[in-house]
Amino acid sequence: MIGEQRSDLREISLHIMDVAENGITAGAGCIHILIDEERIENRLKVVIKDNGKGIPPDMLRKVTDPFVTSRTTRRVGLGLSLLKEAAKRCDGDFSVESEPGRGTSVTATFRYDHIDRAPIGDIAGTITMLIAGNPDIDFVYDHVIDGNRFAIDTRELRAELEESLADPALLFHLKKQIEEELRKLATDRG
Repeated sequence: MIGEQRSDLREISLHIMDVAENGITAGAGCIHILIDEERIENRLKVVIKDNGKGIPPDMLRKVTDPFVTSRTTRRVGLGLSLLKEAAKRCDGDFSVESEPGRGTSVTATFRYDHIDRAPIGDIAGTITMLIAGNPDIDFVYDHVIDGNRFAIDTRELRAELEESLADPALLFHLKKQIEEELRKLATDRG
């Protein structure tokens, strides 16, 4: 196992970043990220939707094959296949829906308490890195824990703040706000 990269050692937030970056590469102007933790129902659901160019039907059938990729810089596309493998291994499910010209939606579900389920990881860091690295793209991040919700929409932030979302001080405060809101959601048994 030394030197071997296994998807069960990755954080789910890294899978989210990978899928979101695929959407950005596909020309998306808006990426929606939903994390729905239903601890009582023992289910974790992650949905990443984009409004990019979509995936042609012939490619969609092969999209989780690790040796098929539309990229020209490398010959393998491990991101979706690793996420699918991680979900299936944790008694979950995985799907990709896409319509050319309209975008793509990737959904992964996991049994919440499965011993092999990777931790969600630094989702606050992932969201702020996506925003920082792509200041012209809109992100909607919606996190639900047992029915309690926290959401950020960069379109609303831009309108409210009237400044660039690439400002390091703003991103630092945004990351801290996400971390604090997630702590509240995790402990609220409301």
